Amino acid sequence: MSIETIVTRAWQRQALWLWLLLPISWLYGFITILRRQAYKIGLLASYRAPIPIMVIGNISVGGSGKTPLIIALVNELQSRGVKVGVVSRGYGGDTSQMPALVNIDSLPNIVGDEPCLIVSMTGAAMAVCPNRQQAVTTLLDAYPDLQLIIADDGLQHYALQRDIEWIVVDAARGFGNEQLLPTGFLREPMSRLEGANVIYHEKLETGAVYQDNNTLPLASRSTMHLMPDKLQRLWQLKLTDAKATDSKVKIDMPEKGSQVHAVSGIGYPQRFFGTLDSIGFEVIGHPYSDHYDFSLAELLQYRDYPIVITSKDAVKIRALLVEYTSKQALSDEYEELASRLWVLPVTAVLSDSCYDNLDEQLKILGIQSDPDISIKTT
Repeated sequence: MSIETIVTRAWQRQALWLWLLLPISWLYGFITILRRQAYKIGLLASYRAPIPIMVIGNISVGGSGKTPLIIALVNELQSRGVKVGVVSRGYGGDTSQMPALVNIDSLPNIVGDEPCLIVSMTGAAMAVCPNRQQAVTTLLDAYPDLQLIIADDGLQHYALQRDIEWIVVDAARGFGNEQLLPTGFLREPMSRLEGANVIYHEKLETGAVYQDNNTLPLASRSTMHLMPDKLQRLWQLKLTDAKATDSKVKIDMPEKGSQVHAVSGIGYPQRFFGTLDSIGFEVIGHPYSDHYDFSLAELLQYRDYPIVITSKDAVKIRALLVEYTSKQALSDEYEELASRLWVLPVTAVLSDSCYDNLDEQLKILGIQSDPDISIKTT
């Protein structure tokens, strides 16, 4: 078991031994404050892009729903006629090949899994690089007519000046023991939320899935929730008639009430497991660390039942299958594995107050959009 897994599980159960790390958290907090102030007063240089920057981030470690939110925002802005691009660190990609533009054919081991997912779902112009200035300039060189750039997970990247900040808070997970790293899972103190535009990621109530979104009540504060869609097959098998009748090759979609292996390498796997449970599956959970690099051989251990994965993990596992089949046909065991792989897509549903804030912020920045053609669903 990795140190990351041990600490993550300790955060989840708020283990008492974490308080032994409090002096390190104090030091981390002191350095965090100094660093932010150094950017504020100009001791450390920061970059001002020629067009507005909207940062989407959080103050905690682990998944909070940023990627689905970004996808929803990009789709919304595109529907209004706003030319929007996205920049990201490209975590999990090959930094030696960055800055790099992301397109529909990009590979997750080159540009990262989340950028691949964002582009596949939106078709947006996107660039990746740990140096966000280089990512922005690369993006604008290729797409000079952009009006707005969304920076994925750039809240603590103060070297990039921003015009809008949206901070995502996982309302179900909360803030744990409310301590900074490593005693707790906060990157910045909770005071960072004061006066900020905070989006509370709330849990979708059991039984609300597959219903008309307009029937779901949302609080007056800015909120979002993830609406699961129907399962989708990860890999389209090319089976002969003989193999198609083989009982070992399971073609049918898993039914509610059936057992499934839930394999997840995201920041907060328990949310994924809970979603599957809420729509009626009997979940056998297999959590992995965020951005985990799966192998096909590793997935073979999950037998007898369908395997359900997230859209983010699907990007990497599909790439593995593409790479394998480019060299040789799937073996019988890999073909059987591929037949059991299913993806659970989710869509971020935002409250009206989120869109009201967006309208106001775009107006202040002088970005014209047409809210009357909005695709929002709340």
